[in-house]
Amino acid sequence: MEILAGPLLQAIDSPDDLKKLNRDQLHQVCDELRQYIIDVVSVHGGHFAASLGVVELSVALHYIYNTPYDQLVWDVGHQAYGHKILTGRRDSFITNRKYNGLSGFPKRSESPYDTFGVGHSSTSISAALGMAMAAKYKGENRKSIAVIGDGSMTAGMAFEAMNHAGVADSDVLIILNDNCMSIDPNVGALKEYLTDISTSPTYNKMRDEVWNLMGKLPVGKTFSREMASKLEANIKGVVSKSSNLFEALNLRYFGPIDGHNITKLVETLKDLKNIPGPKLLHIVTVKGKGYALAEKDQTKWHAPGLFDKVTGEIVKKKISATQPPKYQDVFGHTMIELAEKNLSIMGVTPAMPSGSSLKFMMEKMPNRAFDVGICEQHAVTVSAGLATQGMRVFCNIYSSFMQRAYDQVVHDVAIQKLPVVFCLDRAGLVGEDGPTHHGCYDIPFMRCIPNMVISAPMNEEELRNLMYTAQLESNKHPFVIRYPRGEGVLTNWRTAFKELSIGKGRKLKDGNGIAILSFGHPGNFAQAAIRELRTEGIDPAHYDLRFVKPIDEDLLHEVFAKYNKIVTVEDGTVVGGFGSAVLEFMNQHQYKASIEILGIPDRLVEHGSPAELHRECAYDAQGIAAAVRMLMKDNTVVSTSVIG
Repeated sequence: MEILAGPLLQAIDSPDDLKKLNRDQLHQVCDELRQYIIDVVSVHGGHFAASLGVVELSVALHYIYNTPYDQLVWDVGHQAYGHKILTGRRDSFITNRKYNGLSGFPKRSESPYDTFGVGHSSTSISAALGMAMAAKYKGENRKSIAVIGDGSMTAGMAFEAMNHAGVADSDVLIILNDNCMSIDPNVGALKEYLTDISTSPTYNKMRDEVWNLMGKLPVGKTFSREMASKLEANIKGVVSKSSNLFEALNLRYFGPIDGHNITKLVETLKDLKNIPGPKLLHIVTVKGKGYALAEKDQTKWHAPGLFDKVTGEIVKKKISATQPPKYQDVFGHTMIELAEKNLSIMGVTPAMPSGSSLKFMMEKMPNRAFDVGICEQHAVTVSAGLATQGMRVFCNIYSSFMQRAYDQVVHDVAIQKLPVVFCLDRAGLVGEDGPTHHGCYDIPFMRCIPNMVISAPMNEEELRNLMYTAQLESNKHPFVIRYPRGEGVLTNWRTAFKELSIGKGRKLKDGNGIAILSFGHPGNFAQAAIRELRTEGIDPAHYDLRFVKPIDEDLLHEVFAKYNKIVTVEDGTVVGGFGSAVLEFMNQHQYKASIEILGIPDRLVEHGSPAELHRECAYDAQGIAAAVRMLMKDNTVVSTSVIG
């Protein structure tokens, strides 16, 4: 189906074309841009509500500023679809998030207008400040603008950046896009503070009346702009004791203003462009603006998939009785079962209760499950604090987001030998979100830490049993359970809990001449490969290691005693991961074997469906089968590894 942009939008191939329009035409551009986003995303999928909420802001920024010379940084990037469409990617926007298509996030290699690659939250202020500092040093009159949501503002990194910006004496503008949402509703004191500013009728009424009055006063020697600024600050202080938070950081605060009033936005940005130094513009928007259903249920419409734009009906996969559940849902329901049996269990997640399915426990046991906001470092250390008091804490974080809390894992958990359970959702290749969200690195960065147990379930039953084992009093160590995004393989997964021996794997089948060692969900790919290979007369053994630390040395001794051709399979980087652990064991015990390590290669893997990426990285069933065939053709035995 051909999707056409409106007449004004169709003529905009760059911000220079946008600047040719008069201000009265910007309303139509906004309407056309919003409709085009709806048209494309409804048919091709992607993030949705966030970009609708900043349509007017996207237009106003590119209308007023000289992008890309002026540096515009979007935090996270969920909201950057309008930006992409206005900057030469309108016609290719239908490839957004598709294999070999546009990235779903700003990406420096994709366009000069994408000044900073994003995907994780709360980086925009730091990046824009760095750009502003460089411009000052080089004597360039270029502006730096960071657009950050109120959800991202809760992260410590955003505060650190504002704290520095206030004393850096650099020309940076922070635009706070306040819609009271990240993916789930925002939490915390900052949310309450922003709500107080943006909804206080007293403050807004007084501010408007004073500025209207000042418009009638003679501005000059007797009434300077500085005096006007002080007057507004005093108004804020009278109305709200806490309304000077940003000024306390030496940021000039402007707002709040309606982020959907394109005329007001253009006027405000034009004025702010001429005001030097660090400043913050607070705009209030509605996530999903212009699509009623998205405005009503913003979490559901954050990334709804395909939908009928007229009826709002979301196209869902047909779910049959034989449809396996998602790993995250198994985690969420299992948390409730375990917590009902063990009163010391608590759950913590940094702003992902829906994505991780901790929402089930939060709804049923609100005093034992917590969303701490976009604060991964805090999530880990507050879990550690709970653990010192005897709590059994399941800290549920996406694998790629756990990278942000590495020091806390080492310093606050591992060194103190606290039995915090890290449930790393979205481990491995996650699909359309691409390299900023792939969970590639957790195996090696966790494996090098002392006092750490690292495990991965091959199916949903294994996930339940690992969770059960991790919360037992007999476990005295930090415990990692990594599992992929999406569906498992079992329908009858709600089985009785079984304690697993930490560091012990299992032999799934004997074989002849060659063994496949798998870690986690890719063991299912190995099973499919074995079924294919057996039709060709090749019969590999299959071992599911379950744990990469401690690794099952008894099982590995058995493998190396019986097989001199081995394929290892994991959905993590091949550098320092599960396959590397097998090689280390082989070297330590002076075995000799031909080993092929399959997993995520030592390069950045772009976006696409998980199946497309598994195929590209050659550790799907076909890739495993091909590796086995290659080794079986080679009769030499070496002690080195072929890295896949």
